[in-house]
Parts: sequence; C-alpha cells; structure tokens
Amino acid sequence: MAGHNKWSKIKRKKGVADAKRGALFTKLIREITVAAREGGGSPEFNARLRLAVDTAKAASMPAENIDRAIKKGTGELEGATYEEVTYEGYGPGGVALFIECLSDNTNRTVADVRHALTRFGGSLGTGGSVAWQFDRKGQIVIDASRYSEESVFEAASDAGAEDVTGDGDEFLVTTDVAHFTSVQDAIRSAGIEASSAELTRVAKVEVPVSGKDAERLVKLLEELESLDDVQKVHSNADIDEAVLAEVR
Repeated sequence: MAGHNKWSKIKRKKGVADAKRGALFTKLIREITVAAREGGGSPEFNARLRLAVDTAKAASMPAENIDRAIKKGTGELEGATYEEVTYEGYGPGGVALFIECLSDNTNRTVADVRHALTRFGGSLGTGGSVAWQFDRKGQIVIDASRYSEESVFEAASDAGAEDVTGDGDEFLVTTDVAHFTSVQDAIRSAGIEASSAELTRVAKVEVPVSGKDAERLVKLLEELESLDDVQKVHSNADIDEAVLAEVR
C-alpha cells in the first residue's frame, strides 16, 4: 500500500529533536486543545483526545502541559481559539500536497503556506483539487526489533486491520478509520507498544520525484512543517533515496 513513504519515517526519527526545539509541543498542545473542545475533556470517551494525549506522552510532554491544554479546550482556562483549516496544492515535480492546520488567524496561515509553496516552486490549489488522491486511514508504527512479525500480524489482523507491512526496522499497521481505535486496543492488549499512531491521509498512488525537484520538495516539506499553524503535510511523493540520505 502506498503511504508508508521514506519521508514519513525520517520525520519520526527527527521527532525528538523537534520536541527539544518546542515545535512539536506547540502542535501537540493545539491538537489536544481542539480535541477537548470538540469532544470533551475525558480521553476515555473522546478517541481523538486519547490519541493526542498518547502522542504527547510518547513525545515526553510533561503531564501538567497536557492537563493545561485539555482545560483550555474545555473552557476551564483561557486560551486562543483554534480553527481547523486545510489547504491543497502542488509541490515540485507536480506532487500533490494536502496541508492540515490549526490556526487562530487564518489570514496569517494561508499567507505563510502560500509563501512557502511559492518559495520552493509549488503552488496553492483550490479546495478539492488534490484531496481525491488520498484515502483517510489509521496507521500504527511498531519497532520491529522488539516484536515478531507473527505477534504483530495476529493482534492487528484479528482486530480488523487492513494491512501489516515491514521494512526490517519497523512494522506498519494500516486500518480504516472505523477500526483504528479497536486495532490500537488489541495491539496494546497483546503487550505490544506502538512507536506512534495517527489518523492520516495515504496516497492512492505515489509519484517518483528525483534530482532538483526532490531537493526542492524536501526543503518545502521541512519549511511547511516548521510553521506553528501546520499540523500535518501529506504528499503523494516517492522521494529519491539519495536526496533523503542527505537529510537523515
């Protein structure tokens, strides 16, 4: 299945460094706040909040930061009001980009996104221009050095996972949205600890990108993901391995 791309793997490895800079915490706090606002402050009864809290804990966010973000979402503490907004566009090589944001100033956000796209040879598209190229899926990453393929496959498939793949370093469990939480629970009940889990957009078909286009695309992705308002950037690019080796 497309979507388990090399860029996603590199992003995960760079996550610790991002957390040290505070960028990752900013994004996680916004997600926790919005999740609590939309579905209530109890992770037990709010699947989106539970996922956000689990991700924050995995990134070693202090518990008091998590609690404060939840209280801002439920209105117990004052805080900015974030709006969910998405942008669609194209990057170098004609790759499709779907950009998810949480913003308290959409005028600023669209200007920042447009500037980044233009700077690295991309362009902003209209709503619906690229969304059709992605499927909404759940993805769970598991360290292959800690667990056997058989144990992961058994736990995931019995709970309704669509696919389990591996590349030697990690296993990727892919689910439809409806089974995402139940597959997570089954994996946890089997004594398997996931490295990460997220609801994401998986490209239906990946587009090979190499040479200068690949170099500019990597810079564009890094620029977009450095913006505080941008939560996730999805692309259908299969970036040349030689270019990715330079950013590892």
